[in-house]
Amino acid sequence: MTSDALPALGLFDFPTALVVTEGGRIIAEAGGVDTVFPFASVTKPIVAWAALIAVERGMLGLDDPAGEGLDGATIRHLLAHASGIAPDSGEPLTEPGTRRIYSNRGIEILGRRLTEATATNLEAWVETTVLEPLGMASVLIPGSPAHSGQGSARDLSIFARELAAPRLLGAGLAERACAPVYPGLAGVLPGYGKQNPNLFGLGVEIRGNKQPHWTGTGNSPATFGHFGQSGCFLWVDPVAGRQAVFLGERPFGQTHRRAWAALNDQILALP
Repeated sequence: MTSDALPALGLFDFPTALVVTEGGRIIAEAGGVDTVFPFASVTKPIVAWAALIAVERGMLGLDDPAGEGLDGATIRHLLAHASGIAPDSGEPLTEPGTRRIYSNRGIEILGRRLTEATATNLEAWVETTVLEPLGMASVLIPGSPAHSGQGSARDLSIFARELAAPRLLGAGLAERACAPVYPGLAGVLPGYGKQNPNLFGLGVEIRGNKQPHWTGTGNSPATFGHFGQSGCFLWVDPVAGRQAVFLGERPFGQTHRRAWAALNDQILALP
């Protein structure tokens, strides 16, 4: 791909990787697409998908209690960042379902519940239910289900295509997961400030009408995905019929804030 097609890539003075897909195939790629980069919070949708596979198999229920002293909170609340607990501790800050509090700890609790429900090590469950079936050979989630993932952009793009056209999950549950859950909740989107509403599905963020935002101004409100503090993103725009993943060597910062929206508009404009 020439730099003329996506000039915003030139704003990154460090190694990056980009893969754009449409209709089940790669339509554009740039940078080190086979280089392994950290995913940070882009780990969450992968683990969420593995949890939803357990739900579909009847091993875990969305309305099952979250446990760990979170009275009234459920698995659904954990997946939707609506359990009411603090970002990085188990401290309850509000009642479940009343505010969107983006919580790494909530996803880690989900991981423990998933391990209990499946009687399988979390890393092994994700490997056998998501990574192996999709052929995501470079991807590992060796620690926290909230932020420890790593892998290549080429392999992460396979997961983006799975989100766009699910094969591992039934259409009904997948559609519910990628649409707003508890849609009226306000909250802070890390790196972008307070959003009202702050839409999330089950393990994915929903674009809605958030401003500012890391997706493009041309991305539809139905766009869903995730970004990570390692300086990466994954999005699926069901209206445009296009998906994109971006990974990089440096943590999220001002360069990403300046460049991502423009880059994503350029991705949408690709022929």
